[in-house]
Amino acid sequence: MRNFTSLSVIIAVSFLIFSFESSAKNIHIKNKITESKNILVDNYYVSNVVINAESINEFYKKYPKLKKYQNDVLDLYKKKEFKSIWYDDKNISEFGSLLYQKVRQLNEQGIKATMPYRDLIDDIFNENVTEDLSQIDTELLLSNMYVFYASNVYSGVDPVTLKKIGWFLPTKSISYTKILDSLMVDPDRLNKDENLLFGQYYKLKAVLKKYRTIEKNNLWKKIEIDSANYKDLKPFDSGVAVKQIRERLFVVGDLAQDSKRDVYDEEMMAGVLKYKKRYGLKLNYTLTKEHIDQMNEPIGKRIKTIMLNMERCRWIPANLAQANEYIMVNIPSFRLVYVKNGKYDLVTDVFVGTRMTETVIFSGMMDRIVFSPYWYVPQSIVKNELKSKIAEDKNYLADHNMEWNGGNVRQKPGPKNSLGLVKFMFPNANDIYLHDTPAQSLFDFEKRIFSHGCINVKGAKDLAIEILKDDPDWPVSKIDSAMSGEKETTCKLKNKIPIYIGYFTAWVSDDGEIGFYPDVYDRDPQLDKLLYSDAVAAK
Repeated sequence: MRNFTSLSVIIAVSFLIFSFESSAKNIHIKNKITESKNILVDNYYVSNVVINAESINEFYKKYPKLKKYQNDVLDLYKKKEFKSIWYDDKNISEFGSLLYQKVRQLNEQGIKATMPYRDLIDDIFNENVTEDLSQIDTELLLSNMYVFYASNVYSGVDPVTLKKIGWFLPTKSISYTKILDSLMVDPDRLNKDENLLFGQYYKLKAVLKKYRTIEKNNLWKKIEIDSANYKDLKPFDSGVAVKQIRERLFVVGDLAQDSKRDVYDEEMMAGVLKYKKRYGLKLNYTLTKEHIDQMNEPIGKRIKTIMLNMERCRWIPANLAQANEYIMVNIPSFRLVYVKNGKYDLVTDVFVGTRMTETVIFSGMMDRIVFSPYWYVPQSIVKNELKSKIAEDKNYLADHNMEWNGGNVRQKPGPKNSLGLVKFMFPNANDIYLHDTPAQSLFDFEKRIFSHGCINVKGAKDLAIEILKDDPDWPVSKIDSAMSGEKETTCKLKNKIPIYIGYFTAWVSDDGEIGFYPDVYDRDPQLDKLLYSDAVAAK
């Protein structure tokens, strides 16, 4: 009986101790996750977070620096039926931890922004922090962290601001809920997802890592020259500068090895050509002082250029390059590419508008090609240039193959026509189009800003042939005849072709080679200030 009584006492005491510990544990959790309810499931406490419009409003009163994200966060929870996003049982989900690591590594994305209340988010993932936030604060801080990350990485500058800075290419429309769903299903998309970001973005990101490594290892060394007495370097010249140039070409990948030689030999010639091609320079072996000055620009400037162009890639719809057919003109590189079925059918040089008459950054749909065109002289040119010349010389119009036409001046078709022998039309409010030019010598210049805003194409005839090569109604012989300069002939395209006029001062080719191009309209400093000034760095 005594043994039974002792056993009963032991069981009773054990039950009381267990009950006390469980109750204490439950009290601890309830205190830790105020504004929440706990449901016991398989011996785990699962939070049933109370989230609604009212609790979200209260959160932003407490954390006003996050107010800009309120509408997007509210929309997230509406579409999630106000259920918790970030908790898996009683812990933060693995995806939440992965996203936090990505926020900590934003610099790898070329982003300098710092999220408000970042210290509180750091504490959430710090096991040594003893004072925990309420679970609803934690939940909503993580939702704000997600919107902060997605808006910076996947959206970039908002469309209204883009128009203010003269970027009229189509911008993408994204759904933070759909992006979140796709990332939670496949977290690897946090590393790379070409359905979210234009493929060029990831190429630039890889080069950014490479150039930061060069900077970290102090491999970007100045090329020493006597500026006052410098003479152009040419093949088989020798000297310390040659050795330093060779080292630089090796560091950036234009040479496979560094022989350490101080002679401008054939191996180095190949590296110089590769370098010049990447920078859009005239392909010859001469290295002028301007070229050396360019090489001596700080690597920090190159890194910043890469970052700025990563931002521009965020604005581009990710599926742009997936179109069956399109034309892209990059103003800083003075280059046009015609892409068909995923391949570059044609790459040709262009020249663009001057600083006074900048070529606009926008897109359109090419709907026709006009052979042997008339040139209807813009009224601004008539007013500012032609009227004085006509007043001085009554034969000026006839001598330049021009005529009056209903109060306008137009230049007749012919080989000396300012539009050349073919133009490519895509209706737009800026009255900009692609066209041929009789001034072929202008393509010999490295910096080609000569036009009144239209895009002059070196291989204009080749472009027409490529566009029409699958159209049996327009064989090459018919194109030749139409380009005789005798009369204007219009070809209406059976399928309209998207055309994008963009502005990228850095671009990575399919083989991973980065090209840097002149910021001809000084747009990089403007974007730099918008993104990286102290006023916007913490946002």
